[in-house]
Amino acid sequence: MLRQSTLMPAWMLALACLVLLTACSSKESTAVRLQGESMGTTWHITFLPNPRLTKDAKVLRAGVDAILVRIDEQMSNWRKDSEISRFNQAQVTEWFPVSLDLVKVVAAAQQVSQLSKGVYDITVGPLVNIWGFGSTKKAETKPTDAEIQTALAKVGYQKLFTQEQPPALRKALPEMYVDLASIAPGYAVDLIGQYFEQQGIKDYMIELGGEVRTLGKSPRGDDWRIGIEKPVDLGNAVQQGMRLVNAGLSTSGDYRDFFIENGKRYSHTIDTTTGYTASHSLASVSVVAENTTLADAYSTMLMAMGEIKGRAFADQHQLKAFFIWRTDKGFETYATAGFQPLLLQP
Repeated sequence: MLRQSTLMPAWMLALACLVLLTACSSKESTAVRLQGESMGTTWHITFLPNPRLTKDAKVLRAGVDAILVRIDEQMSNWRKDSEISRFNQAQVTEWFPVSLDLVKVVAAAQQVSQLSKGVYDITVGPLVNIWGFGSTKKAETKPTDAEIQTALAKVGYQKLFTQEQPPALRKALPEMYVDLASIAPGYAVDLIGQYFEQQGIKDYMIELGGEVRTLGKSPRGDDWRIGIEKPVDLGNAVQQGMRLVNAGLSTSGDYRDFFIENGKRYSHTIDTTTGYTASHSLASVSVVAENTTLADAYSTMLMAMGEIKGRAFADQHQLKAFFIWRTDKGFETYATAGFQPLLLQP
């Protein structure tokens, strides 16, 4: 998890893996590639232009930059002047005017919270912060039981409300703190995809800090190929290759943002039922959904559930998910029925 002035992206697919599986194109000369930095991470876009409709690459890049700046200004917990930060700072329970984008993201998150019965909860911010995985301090030591219970009392998606006309948020407890790190990056990717489609671009791959969305075909003329990263603490390697067809992809894991105290590993994934970091062997879960916003939230949700409950939930709700967990003999993997057709064979 990145720690700069950003929407802390949900976990990463290695960029090297993306490059590895999308290079070597017979249409290399026609493909256009854009890249940059935003929200404390990097972004990369590859697309095939529409000669009649597509704008100049510089114009497209300016459009991408404008979207990323807008989302950062609305949803970054790392900016004290962002909309979500001002909402968090406001010690009120009245309706708080915000942008429609912010309402849409919170409403989507609330739907996932209801589906998971609170396992996924964007009001987890007080717990994230006291554990040191938020914007207030660096993760170094386990908080006290009293600190955890105090923070837990401020958590509860049922106490957060949205309205679209006029767009506003409301919280039942003045001290509630909303953290959008697990869904806002996916939403940003979807907005960029919609922007490209409005420019007549029908073949693209967009990647922002590991959140991915594709449409159409790759420069090779086949489906876009993505590498799911091996969940190791150091280095980058591909665990599994896959095809991503007109959909969004997000990977969450515990292998980048954690600390060790007295020999015990504490990851950034918080169990909202107890207030403690999740205790299971799941190292990584990747989810494919109709859009990257949902994929982002679902991957966080399943990561919090762990390899046993998460697999059962994904199967029951027919989610397209790929799990990697640790065993004494190394990593084991599981792909749901919906994910299996997407796997690339070695």
